[in-house]
Amino acid sequence: MTAASTPRNLRAELDTLTTEAFRPELAEIDQLPTLDIARLMNGEDASVPAAVASRLPEISAAIDAVAQRMARGGRLVYAGAGTAGRLGVLDASECPPTFNTDPTQVVGLIAGGPEAMVTSVEGAEDSEDLARTDLDALALTPDDTVVGVSASGRTPYAIGAVEHARRRGALTIGLSCNPGSALAAAAEHGIEIVVGPELLTGSTRLKAGTAQKLVLNMLSTITMIRLGKTYGNLMVDVRASNDKLRARSRRIVALATGADDTAIERALTEAGGEVKTAILILLAETDGPTATRLLTDADGHLRAALKSAGE
Repeated sequence: MTAASTPRNLRAELDTLTTEAFRPELAEIDQLPTLDIARLMNGEDASVPAAVASRLPEISAAIDAVAQRMARGGRLVYAGAGTAGRLGVLDASECPPTFNTDPTQVVGLIAGGPEAMVTSVEGAEDSEDLARTDLDALALTPDDTVVGVSASGRTPYAIGAVEHARRRGALTIGLSCNPGSALAAAAEHGIEIVVGPELLTGSTRLKAGTAQKLVLNMLSTITMIRLGKTYGNLMVDVRASNDKLRARSRRIVALATGADDTAIERALTEAGGEVKTAILILLAETDGPTATRLLTDADGHLRAALKSAGE
């Protein structure tokens, strides 16, 4: 154990972090009625969106950089430990059903691997070597983006992932909840959402976790909008993998086209269930193969394909 990692030095370091600060005014919270605790917690949560709003310029710049690379075939990779890692895995896992992305296109890495999603893996978050190994398995390219996620902004796994990715030429983003964090400093795009001390001292699954979830929602969702995965505010690349999503697919086609049920079913059948293709068939009054070609030529952007169809 090096001097920099001794328990005494680590304790001193934690004492400097906003997310670890002790709030004496809440020292008797366990004595309060449940409703009062719920009101306190709800009031704390209400402050998070404002903290995110103050960093929208940085978030937007990062999204534009991600979208440029993903348009060239790059991947979006989240890397974190504990709650931060789980949030990254969650966001990545929701992209295929929501936006019909390939499972390898948005990836969530958590220190300790899949086991760490449900249980603590001793020492995993402290290993920069583990981050390098996990990223090397992905064979990073300059078109990829690696987002290190850490509430404290000091987690070695997240920092190691960003530093290694940067050496490989990938775009890097550091998302933390403390000002002046090592993680943000290591990345090309540093995003620090300072939400302040937690209701329970050091429990960064609370406000910090909420802030990270909001930012990850933006990173993936707005990037997908930029990539043409939506038409207006409709999820036209949704993957109809169950009854609910099949019903949603029909509803999306109806909202986009105003067509009746018979026409919608016919278009979806001809489109092989692809919502975007079915919409183009109906709006451009064309057939399935032509709609598919138009979308391919337009890199999947439905508005551009519609414009080409009308020329």
